[in-house]
Formats: sequence, structure tokens, C-alpha cells
Amino acid sequence: MGVFRRHPVLAAASAIAIVAVAILGLTGVAVWRAAHADDASLLDDADAIVVLGAAQYDGTPSPVFAGRLEHAALLYREERAGTVLVREERAGTVLVLGGSRPGDRSSEAEAGRDWLIADGLPPEDVVASPIGTTTLESLRAAAEWMREHGFRTAFLVSDPWHNLRIKRMASDLGIEPFASATWRSAARTEGTRLGGYVRETFAYLYYRLLGR
Repeated sequence: MGVFRRHPVLAAASAIAIVAVAILGLTGVAVWRAAHADDASLLDDADAIVVLGAAQYDGTPSPVFAGRLEHAALLYREERAGTVLVREERAGTVLVLGGSRPGDRSSEAEAGRDWLIADGLPPEDVVASPIGTTTLESLRAAAEWMREHGFRTAFLVSDPWHNLRIKRMASDLGIEPFASATWRSAARTEGTRLGGYVRETFAYLYYRLLGR
């Protein structure tokens, strides 16, 4: 204690470091907990299934993106618990997000929509929103589209470690979000998962501090 009394700057720096470590730790736990929660297991339906874009190569979704699309198709086809006489859909619309990069001949959203239609989903139920090169930009476009169509609730489909951040972003944009992530693509190895948790811990804090 005597050292800190003689060096108030050192004491302040130590206190800041302790607070920063505590915030990082608590945020990391929150990211982990959100990743392991599937809101679709608790909620019967939503207005739309919103798929976050990922890399695509000349119209072909990357394995990570394909994993998200497979999960969205599963949600779309899944029947609600209850009567066996009437099929009550989880959601009647799948909205695929993601813009394009310079030189791309297809956007992430368009590649994802084509993939889902080829997988058997009705074209009239799959919408491409080829806007945005960041998660926030894409979700902002999704929120605008949902408002225009009278939609409020959405299942958000991405990689599990994204759940906390995308739910916060969507909520801030006026969407009532429910995360349902896929573990079948980007989250196959422990190393990949650990890296995802670490990146998302900092990404979530960055968004909360700077709003982007």
C-alpha cells in the first residue's frame, strides 16, 4: 500500500488495468453464453429469418456462408410443435444480407438467395438485400426493409460467437432479435471457436464504445 500512496499515478494505472481486465472478462463470458444459447429452441416463430452474409466466390457461397444458409433452410422448413394437421412455419421469409466487393460479379446476398432457391426454397420467400460491407451496414438495410414490410421480429443466423453483437446491433436498429446460430461450418474446431470468442469480445466492446 505504501508504494501506491507514494505513486498515485501508478495506483490509478493499476486501478484502470484491473477494471479493463474485469470488463474484458465479463464481456468474454457474455459472448460465450450468447454463443451457446439458441433462441429458436424457446420461440415458436418470427417474422423473418435473417442470414448474415459471408464470403462468396463468383456466386458460390464459401463453406462458412453455406453453413449459415443450411441452417436458415432448416429453420424455414421446421414445423412448430403442436398440431400435425396444420403446418405453422417458423418464418415465411428468409432475408439474406451482404453486399459485394470491388470486382465481384455477385453480392453475398444474391449468392445466398440463389443457393437457397437451388436448395428448394420458394423464390417468392427468399429476399436478397445486397447492401453493406459490414455487419452493421447490412443489418441497417435489413431493419429498413423489415419496417417497410411491417416485420418486427427475426431469427438471426450467423456463427455462434457473433450472437451477442448482432443481437445488440439489431435491437439498436429496432429489430426484436432472436439468435439461432450454426455450429456446422466456422465452429468446427476448438481453435476456431477460441479465436472467434476473443475477436468477438473486442468487436462487441468496440461497437458499444464507438457504435460501429
